Amino acid sequence: MLFSSIPGLGDTKEKLINAIKNDHLAHALLFHGKEGSPNLSLALALATYVNCKDPGESDACGKCPSCLKMEKLIHPDVNFTIPLPAPSKKKGKEKEDSEEGKTDYLTSWRSFVREKTYGNFQDWNAHLGINKPLSISKSAAKEIVKTLSLKSFEGGYKMMLIWAPETMNLSSANALLKILEEPPAKTLFLMVSQQHENLLTTILSRTQKIHVRNFSDEEIQNFLVKSGLSNTVAAQQIAPLADGNMREAVLLSQNVEDKNTLLFRDWLRDCYSVDITSLLQFSEQVSASGKEAQKSLLLTGVNVIRESLLNRAQLPDLMRTNDTDREFIVKFSSTVLNDEKLTKIYTLLNDAHYHLERNANSKILFLDLAFSLAKIIKSG
Repeated sequence: MLFSSIPGLGDTKEKLINAIKNDHLAHALLFHGKEGSPNLSLALALATYVNCKDPGESDACGKCPSCLKMEKLIHPDVNFTIPLPAPSKKKGKEKEDSEEGKTDYLTSWRSFVREKTYGNFQDWNAHLGINKPLSISKSAAKEIVKTLSLKSFEGGYKMMLIWAPETMNLSSANALLKILEEPPAKTLFLMVSQQHENLLTTILSRTQKIHVRNFSDEEIQNFLVKSGLSNTVAAQQIAPLADGNMREAVLLSQNVEDKNTLLFRDWLRDCYSVDITSLLQFSEQVSASGKEAQKSLLLTGVNVIRESLLNRAQLPDLMRTNDTDREFIVKFSSTVLNDEKLTKIYTLLNDAHYHLERNANSKILFLDLAFSLAKIIKSG
């Protein structure tokens, strides 16, 4: 991973590189950002730059043996600690099999990072194909201490990247306190978190926090087009829906429907007229589509309501909708609905998206949502 492969965030990249050049880099860094931000990408790019044999002014060379190993995530001095199922107590050959299992998990982790760089905790669970609680155990914390007590293989920095450190319990966190406070020479801790507020205070106080912002619409558009995930027109539609979340943008690029705004418009009309037959048909139609297509429709609705509120507040400069959809939004927000109704609809759509993420029955969800929308639209 190179800094140049991450869209935007020039200020954050510059600060990290300057810290390395001026030897001001803290030994324990916490990259924290919301879902879909490049917190993991930045940590990996930093690790690549630190051990690069021929670093440039703004990035690693990407060609030396160290960079090539980092590209495959197999650098011997860059170690990973990730949330895993609780270890079982084993002896003899079973214990050896357990050690082999750890290697398999690391192989899965490497493929996960390459396939879903902006993935979240649920994606990792799904990638493993298991339905068990995942955490960083006390034994994993002890393994960190053991690993970092060894000398580096290539004479550079010894690094430990801890993904989702918020999954550590009190025992595992306590096992790390001493080495976090007094690490061996040339040791770097790179912690990557999407929920840093859940980290224990004892860990937080021993790290330098690096806030990683979400992407701008322009950065998402450029990434989707440059990566060949979407054409320019579709990328312009996807960016405001993703709202800075690159994970969501990638998923939407694979499932987005160009006519989502029109579909949402027609659905609202059916809700207003309380056309039961049409609403039943719609819930059947939507439930037959994929989950990401369903989420895409709800996000389109959220965006329509947000843009409508901005239009009513006479803030057109803040609106992000393209000209084709804006005409509908202007008419929609200027006729039937007032600010109070729009806010209620916005809340309903967000709640529906939340429940859909957690595997609610889509047919029931969309039908119930339709009746709730009808009640709000037709209220006095």
